[in-house]
Amino acid sequence: MQPEDLIRYGLIPEFVGRLPVCGVLQELDESALVKILTEPKNALVRQYQKKFEFDNVKLRFTDDALKAVAGQALHRKVGARGLMMILEELLLEAMYMLPSQKRIKEFVITSEMVDRRRAMPGEGLAGVDDAAA
Repeated sequence: MQPEDLIRYGLIPEFVGRLPVCGVLQELDESALVKILTEPKNALVRQYQKKFEFDNVKLRFTDDALKAVAGQALHRKVGARGLMMILEELLLEAMYMLPSQKRIKEFVITSEMVDRRRAMPGEGLAGVDDAAA
C-alpha cells in the first residue's frame, strides 16, 4: 500500500504522513524468530548472557532450546515482541538464584526447560566441582 492509495481512499494527507512507513503482512516463522533471538548486535540471547556474566556465570542455549522458544512464541501468537516475555518467564528464577551459588560457572538452557517454562538452577549446569554437586 502506498500513501497515495490512502489519500485516494479519502484520508487527509496530514494524517497519512503520520502513519508508519512499513507494516508486516506475514507472520514470522520459527527460523526467523531464532535469528531474531541470536543474530542482531543486541540480540535477546546476548542480553541475557551479559546479565549472567555479571555474576560470573556463562549462559548457553542449546539449538533445540532456541527452537523451542521460537515455537512457544508461535504457539502463543506473540511473534517477535513476545520473545522477551518468554525468556523472562524462563530465566527469572535462575537470575535470582544463581548469584548465590558461587561454584556454578555455566548454565545451559535445554528444550525441556523451555517446555516447562522454567529453568531451575541445579539442572543444566556445567563447571560445578564434585563438592558442590
